[in-house]
Amino acid sequence: MKTKYAIIFICIVALVIIEQETNILSRVSDELIQRVTPHPTPQTQQGLPSEEPEVEEDIMDAHSHSGGHKHILILATARTGSTFVGEFFNQHGDNMFYLYEPLYYVNAMLKRTTNGSVLAGIHKDVLQGLFLCDFTPLEKFISPRPLNHVTPTLYARHASANLCEKPVCTPGVKDVWCKKSCGPLNLTLASQSCLTKEHRAMKTTRLRQLDILRPLVEDPRLDLRVIQLVRDPRAILASRMATFPDIFQKWRTWAQQGKVPEDDEHVKWLKEECDSVRMSAMVGLSRPRWLRRRYMLLRYEDVTRYPMQKAEEIYSFAGIPFSSQAREWILRNTQTTPANIDPYSTMRNSLEQADKWRFSLQYEVARVVQMVCGPTMELFGYSLVDDEKTLVNRSVSLLDPLYLM
Repeated sequence: MKTKYAIIFICIVALVIIEQETNILSRVSDELIQRVTPHPTPQTQQGLPSEEPEVEEDIMDAHSHSGGHKHILILATARTGSTFVGEFFNQHGDNMFYLYEPLYYVNAMLKRTTNGSVLAGIHKDVLQGLFLCDFTPLEKFISPRPLNHVTPTLYARHASANLCEKPVCTPGVKDVWCKKSCGPLNLTLASQSCLTKEHRAMKTTRLRQLDILRPLVEDPRLDLRVIQLVRDPRAILASRMATFPDIFQKWRTWAQQGKVPEDDEHVKWLKEECDSVRMSAMVGLSRPRWLRRRYMLLRYEDVTRYPMQKAEEIYSFAGIPFSSQAREWILRNTQTTPANIDPYSTMRNSLEQADKWRFSLQYEVARVVQMVCGPTMELFGYSLVDDEKTLVNRSVSLLDPLYLM
C-alpha cells in the first residue's frame, strides 16, 4: 500500500514539474515572437472599429511595384452624390488623372445581353487597364469604334479635367464635351498623359459587387483604395424621380395617387439594388484581409454636412496630401445656391442639400422604400419615419449622429 501511494505522489510531482517547464517555454516563445514580429499600430477608420495588429505580412507590403502611384475607385449608385465626391480628386491638381464613369460604354453595349458574372469580369478588366493607363480594353466598347485610337467623343469627357487640357485636348472645333476648342479625343495621348500623373482616380455607378475588385486590390502594380459612397435610399429615389422623369414615371404616378403597388417590378428592382449595395458594404465592413486599410464606407449626408472634414479624411485614407486646389474648390462649391441649379451640377449649398428630398417625396413612397430597403437603411444608420409629419419635420434628424462620425 505504501508503495502504491509513493508511486502516485511521484507521478503528481512529475506532472507539476512538466507543467512549469511548459509554461516557461511558452513565455520564452511568446517573447521571441514579440521581438521578431512587427506590430503595426492599430488604425481607426471613420465609422469602423480599429483594426487588430496582424502577425501575417501586411497586405500593403504587396504593392511594392506600384511606383508610388495611388489608385482610387469611388463605388456608388446613381444620384448618390458621386459626381460631387469625385470632384475632390478631379480638382486635386496636375499630378492626378481622373476618369468619370469609364464603364458607361461597357454597360451601354452589354448590360442587356450579358449575364451578371460575365459583365462583372469585363468591368474588372476595363478598370484594371485604365488604372494602368491602357485605354485599349475600353476602345472595343466605344460606339462608333475609335479609328486609329481617336474618337470624336467620350461620355462626359468634360467631367474629367485631364481630357480637356493639353496635350490631350488638341486644337480643333469647339467641343460640346469640353465646352471649348478641342479636337477629337486621341486615346493614345490620353494614355501618355495618364502615365505622367502620380495618382489616378475614377468614379463609377455601374459596378455593384465589391468582391470582383479583389484581383485589382491584390495586383502588385496597383495601390488601390475603394471608397463606397452610400446615401439614404429615400433621397436617392426622390432625386431620380426629379432627374429622370420618364424612367421613373411610374413612381411619379404612384406618388400622385398616394398608392404604391408593393409587388410591382419597379419596387422589386429597388429592393434588389438596396440589397446589392448592402451586401457589398458587408464585405467591406467584415474586413477580409485583402481589403484591410483599402476600403472606406462614406455617407453622402456626412459629406454634405462636413465637406472639408470629410475631404481631409478621404485624402488621408487615399494616402495623398490634401491639395490647396481641392480645398479651394470645395469652399467655392459648398456654400453657393445657384438660382436654377442643374441636377448634374456640383455647385450647391451643401447644408440645404442634405434634407431637401424630405419636402418632395410623398410619405407613401417613403414608406415603401423603407419597407424594401429597411435592412440597408439600418446598416447605414438611416432612421425610419412613421408618418408624414415626421418626414417633413427638419428638427427630427433621420441620421444616427454617432454613425461614421
